Amino acid sequence: MASTACTPPLPAPGELTGPRSRARGALLGLAVGDALGAPAENLKPSEIRARWGRITGFVADRPQGTDDTEYALFSGLLLARHGSALTPAHAEAAWHEWITERATFRGAGFSERGTLENLRRGLAAPISAQHRHAWSDGLAMRAAPFGVFAAGRPGEAARLVAIDGSVSHEGEGIYGGQAVAAGVAAAMAGAPVPVVIAAALAVIPDDSWTARSLRRAVAVAHRGERAVRSAVVIGGYPWTDLAPEAVALAFGAYATADGDFREAVLTAVNMGRDADTTAAVAGALSGATQGLSAIPAAWADAIGPARGRCLPSMGGRHVLELADLLLQPAEPPRPAPAALDTPAPAQPTPAVLDTTSPPQPTPAAPRPTAAPRPTPAALQPTAPPLPALAAHRPTAVPAPVPVPLPVLTAEAGVAVDGGMGAVGCAAEVGTEGTV
Repeated sequence: MASTACTPPLPAPGELTGPRSRARGALLGLAVGDALGAPAENLKPSEIRARWGRITGFVADRPQGTDDTEYALFSGLLLARHGSALTPAHAEAAWHEWITERATFRGAGFSERGTLENLRRGLAAPISAQHRHAWSDGLAMRAAPFGVFAAGRPGEAARLVAIDGSVSHEGEGIYGGQAVAAGVAAAMAGAPVPVVIAAALAVIPDDSWTARSLRRAVAVAHRGERAVRSAVVIGGYPWTDLAPEAVALAFGAYATADGDFREAVLTAVNMGRDADTTAAVAGALSGATQGLSAIPAAWADAIGPARGRCLPSMGGRHVLELADLLLQPAEPPRPAPAALDTPAPAQPTPAVLDTTSPPQPTPAAPRPTAAPRPTPAALQPTAPPLPALAAHRPTAVPAPVPVPLPVLTAEAGVAVDGGMGAVGCAAEVGTEGTV
């Protein structure tokens, strides 16, 4: 069994409010949902009931996360290193340095396998993302760190996660990641459930498969998990890792539970399909909404450092330390690092949602901030330094695309059913029409 000696202690009760609690809640919530959902992955609800009845906690003797948690750690550390200056070249280089030569394929999804094969053949982003499973939920499962970093700025979170995803995904696969990142960013600023959902829909095309599925899921959320599943899942389709399906199921579970962490995660788990990913996303959304204290202590205590079963480079790293790292004050931009082993501190978390256009990349001389804390010991490399990234070609930072957060009204927005406290079926988002 992996040692938990590096597991960060949970904060005292007085620390369970504010950005740090939400950041830790989001990423620990992702890891908890991943571990809870792993045994139910690819199962039907009837198969889950036949084995365990209704899942109400861990059903495995040794709960552990999957590639969902390890890839979220990977993307989070990449983001902590480059911040808003992240480029496709940075992301591609990180895949080569931390994954291509060291990944085991153990538990990896189809999109990750396709990406690794393309990169090993010498294909560069975005061509590396042109494979049969570019529409998978592989980006959505690792998108939560972008929402933590860009707290209160859904448009910026969506911009950054698309840069990361340019190596491995395109089309609906990108939209799924953007919806999750934007939703977490809104929740990090204390937005209520309807605003979190509206923020996710605002950053993806109205007529995309992901947006249509998400709207259908939240429209029937007040009727429970069976209604959500029926509204989203394509009967008879063999693959369960579709981004439009998994992201919609996760948001449907989140809406059904009205943001309650325990109920959101268990709803996602008991719907089956790609249960580890849907529960991980629901856990990230509800963890950011309610904070660390909402996660049951027994579930939180079961999550130790990643074991590195899929990504050996992530072995020994803990999601709680990543959450703290993403909240550290920003530093001035630095030259390309020799390795990705000591991520640079990220931008400070804004207190409120920014409903204007996303900010420009980090300027050369930001205003003075508090001195950054040292990188946590568990995030220090245990392997020799990785090859220099400077050999990879530079890529210009894409210009931010303004993504206004929709203003919620009785006519435009997501209505809330007063009796149930869940998203109502007669709600509307923006100009799309009936949800």
